[in-house]
Amino acid sequence: MKQSVLTRYRVMAYVTAVLLVLLTLGMIGKYLLSMDGADGFTSVVGIAHGWLYILYLIFAFDLGQKAKWPLGKQLWVLLAGTVPTAAFFVERKVTREVAPLVGTAAPVEA
Repeated sequence: MKQSVLTRYRVMAYVTAVLLVLLTLGMIGKYLLSMDGADGFTSVVGIAHGWLYILYLIFAFDLGQKAKWPLGKQLWVLLAGTVPTAAFFVERKVTREVAPLVGTAAPVEA
């Protein structure tokens, strides 16, 4: 597996997690604290998170396929981008597990 597969997953995991935390804080400000400007903030962050979560899904799925994960584990990693802060913890666990696979290639048969 190439290092780039793991790197792009890690970047999108962090981006998705940060945006989801910001969105959660924006929703608290909008609905619980009735803050001015929270409406526009949540709209922008929500749209950004939605589009970037799609990229996260693609990269996480690609990583899972290359790491040969079972379906249950892949779903667990894919859903991590929907729970605030979960992607931070899942990313660390996935990185520790997948890092030894980086640089290994399947043997070529003649």
